Amino acid sequence: MQAGKPILYSYFRSSCSWRVRIALALKSIDYETVPVNLVKDGGQQFSEEFQALNPMKQLAIIEYLEETRPTPRLLPLDPKKRCLVRMISDLIASGIQPLQNLSVLQQMGQENRLTWAQKVINSGFNALEQVLQNTAGKYCVGDEVSMADLCLVPQVANAERYKVDLTPYPTIRHINKSLLALEAFQVSHPCRQPDTPPELRA
Repeated sequence: MQAGKPILYSYFRSSCSWRVRIALALKSIDYETVPVNLVKDGGQQFSEEFQALNPMKQLAIIEYLEETRPTPRLLPLDPKKRCLVRMISDLIASGIQPLQNLSVLQQMGQENRLTWAQKVINSGFNALEQVLQNTAGKYCVGDEVSMADLCLVPQVANAERYKVDLTPYPTIRHINKSLLALEAFQVSHPCRQPDTPPELRA
């Protein structure tokens, strides 16, 4: 590890890690990746070593980056737009993603996982689509990339992974497509991470 270089404890497929990778790429912050496999050995995030670093096994890194390295900004200067960005981010990061997260799905029988994930994603996307129809420009809130966009793309990838029909969500699909064309979203993609399995690399 290089002295002074930030370290991101990351899992290639984690939507939380992906959000942070996008923020780091947008802000041109060079960092080291330390892979934490959420599946292997019952989940390496439960190891004593990792729990000593992060007892809750989760962090609010994007807000910290925004406070310490505010350019390019991920929260708009306009108070109303800033509120909308936080509302959309919260809808995804608190209202959808945790309900279909690995830790929840592992509590269910194998036969119920796909149905549950599809149900919670569809429920969340029904609300999100309505919100975005009123807030979106090129991206989630107007025409500037924001924290809401960092939350959206990984969640759409989760929806695709769980075979959710995205046809009813044209606004979500359009924004996602625009964002995936941006370099920061491409370099941070799960298929391009140090711990991506060879069969999933692009």
